[in-house]
Amino acid sequence: MSLINTKIKPFKATAFHNGKFVEVSDETVAGKWAVFVFYPADFTFVCPTELEDLADHYAEFQRLGVEVYSVSTDTHFAHKAWHDTSEAIGKVTYPMIGDPTQALTRNFDVLIEEEGLALRGTFVVNPEGLIKVLEIHDNGIGRDASELLRKVKAALYIAAHPGEVCPAKWEEGAKTLTPSLDLVGKI
Repeated sequence: MSLINTKIKPFKATAFHNGKFVEVSDETVAGKWAVFVFYPADFTFVCPTELEDLADHYAEFQRLGVEVYSVSTDTHFAHKAWHDTSEAIGKVTYPMIGDPTQALTRNFDVLIEEEGLALRGTFVVNPEGLIKVLEIHDNGIGRDASELLRKVKAALYIAAHPGEVCPAKWEEGAKTLTPSLDLVGKI
């Protein structure tokens, strides 16, 4: 069963955020747009390139009213150590959630049970807690924050404009479609 349009399950976890350890829960996330970016592990290879790319785009997510949360099965202590020692991760100012119990990773169905690590899962969650976008990659395939940002903008647009849809490669400000019988076979 797909997780699209399902409500995120209750959770409580600790994150490293701007030099502090903070609690993050489903209640923290409620009422605003959120992006959860799961990755396999701290101190690895593809992961810092992705998290740095997200850090480089974070101001734009914030401008849109969207909070970004990175999540791995490492502890929040490991996140702090990585943040303090990696130039790439040192740029991160969004919350880095530790999930050593693997509960959150299981909730989003991205846990590799035999390894205790997460797949590269990306989830866009609306203010009602419903998953509107999900993408799961093999761990050898890195993600692109600019493409995620495009998808977030599309999700925000269709939420604000019921009845319209965003076509492939849609960019903010571009024309959308209004599905109707008149469009069938004409695109």
